[in-house]
Amino acid sequence: MAFICIITLNFFLVHLMPGDPLVHLLGEEGYLYINNQTPREMEKLKAKYGLDGPLYKQYTAFLANTMKADLGWSYHYSRPVFQVILFRLKWTLILLMPSIFISTLLGAWLGAVAGWRSDQKTDRILTPFFLFIYATPSYGLGLLFLLVFGFYADLFPLGGMAGQNLSGIAGLADTLSHMALPMAVLICHNTAYNYPIMRSAVMQVKTEDYILTAVSKGLKPRQVLFCHVLKNALPPYATVIALNFGFMVGGALLVEIIFSWQGMGALMYDALLSRDYPLLSGSLFILTICVILANALSDLFYAYIDPRIRGRALDV
Repeated sequence: MAFICIITLNFFLVHLMPGDPLVHLLGEEGYLYINNQTPREMEKLKAKYGLDGPLYKQYTAFLANTMKADLGWSYHYSRPVFQVILFRLKWTLILLMPSIFISTLLGAWLGAVAGWRSDQKTDRILTPFFLFIYATPSYGLGLLFLLVFGFYADLFPLGGMAGQNLSGIAGLADTLSHMALPMAVLICHNTAYNYPIMRSAVMQVKTEDYILTAVSKGLKPRQVLFCHVLKNALPPYATVIALNFGFMVGGALLVEIIFSWQGMGALMYDALLSRDYPLLSGSLFILTICVILANALSDLFYAYIDPRIRGRALDV
Protein backbone atom coordinates (compact mmCIF):
# COMPACT_ATOMS: atom_id res chain seq x y z
CA MET A 1 0.00 0.00 0.00
CA ALA A 2 2.83 2.38 0.86
CA PHE A 3 4.45 1.56 -2.48
CA ILE A 4 1.25 2.55 -4.38
CA CYS A 5 0.99 5.78 -2.37
CA ILE A 6 4.58 6.68 -3.26
CA ILE A 7 3.99 6.08 -6.96
CA THR A 8 0.75 8.09 -6.86
CA LEU A 9 2.38 11.00 -5.05
CA ASN A 10 5.29 11.04 -7.50
CA PHE A 11 2.92 11.14 -10.47
CA PHE A 12 0.64 13.91 -9.27
CA LEU A 13 3.42 16.09 -7.85
CA VAL A 14 5.02 16.12 -11.29
CA HIS A 15 1.95 16.32 -13.53
CA LEU A 16 0.25 19.10 -11.59
CA MET A 17 3.17 21.47 -12.17
CA PRO A 18 2.39 24.46 -14.40
CA GLY A 19 3.74 24.30 -17.93
CA ASP A 20 3.48 22.00 -20.94
CA PRO A 21 6.32 19.62 -21.91
CA LEU A 22 5.55 20.15 -25.60
CA VAL A 23 6.34 23.85 -25.26
CA HIS A 24 9.89 22.92 -24.21
CA LEU A 25 10.17 20.33 -26.98
CA LEU A 26 8.84 22.48 -29.82
CA GLY A 27 9.58 25.98 -28.61
CA GLU A 28 6.87 28.57 -28.04
CA GLU A 29 6.61 29.59 -31.70
CA GLY A 30 6.58 26.00 -32.96
CA TYR A 31 4.03 24.99 -30.34
CA LEU A 32 1.67 27.84 -31.23
CA TYR A 33 2.06 27.21 -34.96
CA ILE A 34 1.31 23.47 -34.76
CA ASN A 35 -1.48 23.95 -32.25
CA ASN A 36 -3.22 26.57 -34.43
CA GLN A 37 -2.43 25.36 -37.96
CA THR A 38 -2.32 21.57 -37.62
CA PRO A 39 -4.18 20.53 -34.48
CA ARG A 40 -4.18 16.88 -35.63
CA GLU A 41 -0.39 16.85 -35.53
CA MET A 42 -0.56 18.23 -32.01
CA GLU A 43 -2.87 15.40 -31.00
CA LYS A 44 -0.44 12.88 -32.51
CA LEU A 45 2.43 14.40 -30.56
CA LYS A 46 0.45 14.24 -27.32
CA ALA A 47 -0.42 10.61 -28.00
CA LYS A 48 3.24 9.84 -28.81
CA TYR A 49 4.43 11.20 -25.46
CA GLY A 50 1.51 9.90 -23.41
CA LEU A 51 0.04 13.35 -22.76
CA ASP A 52 -3.34 12.75 -24.39
CA GLY A 53 -6.51 11.97 -22.50
CA PRO A 54 -7.58 12.98 -19.00
CA LEU A 55 -5.16 12.87 -16.08
CA TYR A 56 -6.63 9.72 -14.53
CA LYS A 57 -5.99 7.76 -17.75
CA GLN A 58 -2.40 8.99 -17.80
CA TYR A 59 -2.08 7.89 -14.17
CA THR A 60 -3.47 4.43 -14.94
CA ALA A 61 -0.99 3.97 -17.79
CA PHE A 62 1.85 5.27 -15.60
CA LEU A 63 0.93 2.87 -12.78
CA ALA A 64 0.76 -0.12 -15.13
CA ASN A 65 4.12 0.71 -16.71
CA THR A 66 5.79 1.23 -13.32
CA MET A 67 4.56 -2.17 -12.13
CA LYS A 68 6.32 -3.63 -15.19
CA ALA A 69 9.54 -1.73 -14.27
CA ASP A 70 9.06 0.50 -17.33
CA LEU A 71 9.81 4.10 -16.33
CA GLY A 72 9.07 5.45 -19.78
CA TRP A 73 10.92 7.49 -22.40
CA SER A 74 12.70 10.76 -21.65
CA TYR A 75 11.50 13.66 -23.81
CA HIS A 76 14.63 15.67 -23.16
CA TYR A 77 17.31 13.01 -23.70
CA SER A 78 15.42 10.81 -26.22
CA ARG A 79 16.46 7.70 -24.31
CA PRO A 80 14.78 5.28 -21.91
CA VAL A 81 14.42 6.89 -18.49
CA PHE A 82 16.00 3.94 -16.71
CA GLN A 83 19.20 4.19 -18.77
CA VAL A 84 19.53 7.92 -18.09
CA ILE A 85 18.93 7.49 -14.36
CA LEU A 86 21.29 4.52 -14.08
CA PHE A 87 24.18 6.53 -15.53
CA ARG A 88 23.55 9.60 -13.38
CA LEU A 89 22.79 7.64 -10.20
CA LYS A 90 26.26 6.12 -10.38
CA TRP A 91 27.88 9.53 -10.02
CA THR A 92 25.59 10.54 -7.19
CA LEU A 93 26.46 7.38 -5.28
CA ILE A 94 30.17 7.94 -5.95
CA LEU A 95 29.81 11.31 -4.23
CA LEU A 96 27.27 10.33 -1.58
CA MET A 97 28.40 6.95 -0.23
CA PRO A 98 31.90 8.02 0.92
CA SER A 99 30.36 11.15 2.43
CA ILE A 100 27.80 9.14 4.41
CA PHE A 101 30.41 6.61 5.55
CA ILE A 102 32.93 9.22 6.72
CA SER A 103 30.33 11.53 8.32
CA THR A 104 28.73 8.58 10.14
CA LEU A 105 32.08 7.55 11.65
CA LEU A 106 33.07 11.13 12.48
CA GLY A 107 29.70 11.94 14.02
CA ALA A 108 29.77 8.77 16.12
CA TRP A 109 33.33 9.28 17.35
CA LEU A 110 33.15 13.01 18.07
CA GLY A 111 29.65 12.74 19.55
CA ALA A 112 30.72 9.87 21.81
CA VAL A 113 33.78 11.75 23.08
CA ALA A 114 31.78 14.96 23.67
CA GLY A 115 28.94 13.07 25.38
CA TRP A 116 31.35 11.19 27.61
CA ARG A 117 33.17 14.42 28.53
CA SER A 118 30.10 16.64 28.74
CA ASP A 119 30.60 20.11 30.23
CA GLN A 120 34.30 19.90 29.49
CA LYS A 121 36.40 21.83 26.98
CA THR A 122 35.86 19.32 24.15
CA ASP A 123 32.09 19.53 24.48
CA ARG A 124 32.04 23.33 24.82
CA ILE A 125 34.02 23.73 21.58
CA LEU A 126 32.46 21.02 19.39
CA THR A 127 28.79 21.53 20.23
CA PRO A 128 28.46 25.22 19.22
CA PHE A 129 30.64 24.61 16.16
CA PHE A 130 28.52 21.75 14.82
CA LEU A 131 25.28 23.54 15.68
CA PHE A 132 26.48 26.47 13.56
CA ILE A 133 27.41 24.14 10.68
CA TYR A 134 24.07 22.33 10.82
CA ALA A 135 22.14 25.62 10.95
CA THR A 136 23.80 26.63 7.68
CA PRO A 137 22.00 25.12 4.63
CA SER A 138 24.10 22.70 2.61
CA TYR A 139 23.93 24.91 -0.48
CA GLY A 140 25.03 27.93 1.59
CA LEU A 141 27.96 25.95 2.95
CA GLY A 142 28.75 24.85 -0.61
CA LEU A 143 28.85 28.45 -1.85
CA LEU A 144 31.14 29.38 1.04
CA PHE A 145 33.54 26.50 0.29
CA LEU A 146 33.44 27.37 -3.40
CA LEU A 147 34.33 30.98 -2.68
CA VAL A 148 37.09 30.30 -0.14
CA PHE A 149 38.79 27.13 -1.39
CA GLY A 150 37.95 27.35 -5.08
CA PHE A 151 38.00 31.03 -6.00
CA TYR A 152 40.30 32.80 -3.54
CA ALA A 153 42.67 29.99 -2.51
CA ASP A 154 42.44 28.28 -5.94
CA LEU A 155 43.08 24.89 -4.33
CA PHE A 156 40.30 22.98 -6.08
CA PRO A 157 38.31 23.25 -9.33
CA LEU A 158 35.23 25.45 -9.23
CA GLY A 159 32.92 22.79 -10.66
CA GLY A 160 32.37 19.90 -13.02
CA MET A 161 33.65 16.33 -12.83
CA ALA A 162 36.77 16.43 -15.03
CA GLY A 163 39.04 19.14 -16.39
CA GLN A 164 40.81 17.34 -19.23
CA ASN A 165 40.61 14.06 -21.12
CA LEU A 166 42.89 12.15 -18.76
CA SER A 167 43.05 8.43 -18.11
CA GLY A 168 44.60 6.12 -15.55
CA ILE A 169 45.93 7.54 -12.30
CA ALA A 170 45.97 11.09 -13.69
CA GLY A 171 42.28 10.84 -14.58
CA LEU A 172 41.45 9.42 -11.14
CA ALA A 173 43.37 12.22 -9.42
CA ASP A 174 41.55 14.79 -11.56
CA THR A 175 38.14 13.33 -10.65
CA LEU A 176 39.06 13.24 -6.95
CA SER A 177 40.11 16.90 -7.07
CA HIS A 178 36.69 17.79 -8.53
CA MET A 179 35.01 15.64 -5.85
CA ALA A 180 36.90 17.20 -2.95
CA LEU A 181 34.77 20.31 -2.35
CA PRO A 182 31.27 18.82 -2.77
CA MET A 183 32.24 15.79 -0.68
CA ALA A 184 33.72 18.05 2.03
CA VAL A 185 30.47 20.02 2.18
CA LEU A 186 28.39 16.85 2.55
CA ILE A 187 30.74 15.42 5.19
CA CYS A 188 30.68 18.63 7.25
CA HIS A 189 26.91 19.04 7.08
CA ASN A 190 26.09 15.38 7.78
CA THR A 191 28.62 15.17 10.63
CA ALA A 192 27.01 18.25 12.17
CA TYR A 193 23.68 16.39 12.10
CA ASN A 194 25.05 13.10 13.44
CA TYR A 195 27.16 14.60 16.24
CA PRO A 196 24.39 15.82 18.62
CA ILE A 197 22.45 12.57 18.16
CA MET A 198 25.38 10.44 19.31
CA ARG A 199 26.27 12.93 22.04
CA SER A 200 22.74 12.78 23.43
CA ALA A 201 22.65 8.96 23.24
CA VAL A 202 26.00 8.64 25.07
CA MET A 203 24.96 11.11 27.78
CA GLN A 204 21.83 9.04 28.39
CA VAL A 205 23.56 5.64 28.40
CA LYS A 206 26.45 6.67 30.67
CA THR A 207 24.02 7.26 33.56
CA GLU A 208 22.85 3.62 33.54
CA ASP A 209 23.71 1.31 36.42
CA TYR A 210 25.76 -1.13 34.35
CA ILE A 211 28.09 1.72 33.32
CA LEU A 212 28.62 2.55 37.00
CA THR A 213 29.40 -1.11 37.58
CA ALA A 214 31.97 -1.12 34.75
CA VAL A 215 33.63 1.99 36.19
CA SER A 216 33.69 0.51 39.71
CA LYS A 217 35.53 -2.56 38.38
CA GLY A 218 38.44 -0.31 37.51
CA LEU A 219 38.08 -0.30 33.72
CA LYS A 220 39.75 2.55 31.90
CA PRO A 221 37.44 5.36 30.67
CA ARG A 222 38.28 4.50 27.06
CA GLN A 223 37.28 0.87 27.61
CA VAL A 224 34.01 1.88 29.27
CA LEU A 225 33.19 4.31 26.47
CA PHE A 226 33.96 2.16 23.45
CA CYS A 227 33.12 -1.29 24.86
CA HIS A 228 30.01 -0.52 26.91
CA VAL A 229 28.58 2.95 26.31
CA LEU A 230 29.06 3.17 22.54
CA LYS A 231 27.74 -0.33 21.93
CA ASN A 232 24.43 0.52 23.61
CA ALA A 233 24.21 3.97 22.00
CA LEU A 234 24.58 2.62 18.44
CA PRO A 235 21.01 1.26 17.84
CA PRO A 236 19.17 4.62 18.04
CA TYR A 237 22.05 6.27 16.18
CA ALA A 238 21.81 3.76 13.31
CA THR A 239 18.05 4.22 13.07
CA VAL A 240 18.28 8.00 12.83
CA ILE A 241 21.05 7.74 10.20
CA ALA A 242 18.84 5.57 8.00
CA LEU A 243 15.79 7.79 8.47
CA ASN A 244 17.91 10.79 7.56
CA PHE A 245 19.17 9.13 4.38
CA GLY A 246 16.48 10.87 2.35
CA PHE A 247 17.54 14.27 3.67
CA MET A 248 21.17 13.39 2.87
CA VAL A 249 20.15 12.63 -0.71
CA GLY A 250 18.24 15.91 -0.91
CA GLY A 251 21.25 17.81 0.35
CA ALA A 252 23.46 16.05 -2.16
CA LEU A 253 21.16 17.12 -5.00
CA LEU A 254 21.52 20.81 -4.09
CA VAL A 255 25.28 20.49 -3.66
CA GLU A 256 25.53 18.76 -7.05
CA ILE A 257 23.82 21.70 -8.73
CA ILE A 258 26.16 24.22 -7.09
CA PHE A 259 29.31 22.29 -8.05
CA SER A 260 27.99 21.21 -11.50
CA TRP A 261 28.36 17.57 -10.55
CA GLN A 262 26.45 15.63 -13.19
CA GLY A 263 24.54 13.29 -10.93
CA MET A 264 20.89 12.97 -9.98
CA GLY A 265 20.73 16.58 -8.79
CA ALA A 266 21.60 18.08 -12.15
CA LEU A 267 19.42 15.48 -13.87
CA MET A 268 16.33 16.34 -11.83
CA TYR A 269 17.00 20.05 -12.25
CA ASP A 270 17.15 19.68 -16.05
CA ALA A 271 14.05 17.45 -16.02
CA LEU A 272 12.18 20.05 -13.98
CA LEU A 273 13.09 22.90 -16.31
CA SER A 274 12.16 20.91 -19.42
CA ARG A 275 9.00 19.47 -17.82
CA ASP A 276 10.25 15.97 -18.65
CA TYR A 277 7.50 14.16 -16.72
CA PRO A 278 8.74 10.55 -17.14
CA LEU A 279 12.31 11.44 -16.20
CA LEU A 280 11.30 13.49 -13.16
CA SER A 281 8.81 10.86 -11.94
CA GLY A 282 11.35 8.09 -12.50
CA SER A 283 14.06 10.01 -10.61
CA LEU A 284 11.80 10.63 -7.63
CA PHE A 285 10.73 6.99 -7.69
CA ILE A 286 14.31 5.66 -7.69
CA LEU A 287 15.34 8.00 -4.86
CA THR A 288 12.32 6.87 -2.84
CA ILE A 289 13.30 3.24 -3.35
CA CYS A 290 16.81 4.07 -2.11
CA VAL A 291 15.35 5.56 1.09
CA ILE A 292 13.13 2.51 1.66
CA LEU A 293 16.10 0.16 1.19
CA ALA A 294 18.19 2.24 3.61
CA ASN A 295 15.47 1.95 6.25
CA ALA A 296 15.24 -1.81 5.70
CA LEU A 297 19.00 -2.16 6.10
CA SER A 298 18.75 -0.09 9.27
CA ASP A 299 16.24 -2.55 10.73
CA LEU A 300 18.53 -5.47 9.88
CA PHE A 301 21.53 -3.70 11.43
CA TYR A 302 19.48 -2.85 14.51
CA ALA A 303 18.59 -6.55 14.95
CA TYR A 304 22.23 -7.53 14.40
CA ILE A 305 23.68 -5.29 17.12
CA ASP A 306 20.80 -5.58 19.62
CA PRO A 307 20.11 -9.16 20.81
CA ARG A 308 16.78 -8.06 22.32
CA ILE A 309 15.45 -7.17 18.87
CA ARG A 310 16.64 -10.50 17.44
CA GLY A 311 14.83 -12.33 20.24
CA ARG A 312 11.56 -10.50 19.57
CA ALA A 313 11.85 -11.17 15.83
CA LEU A 314 12.37 -14.89 16.44
CA ASP A 315 9.40 -14.99 18.83
CA VAL A 316 7.19 -13.42 16.19
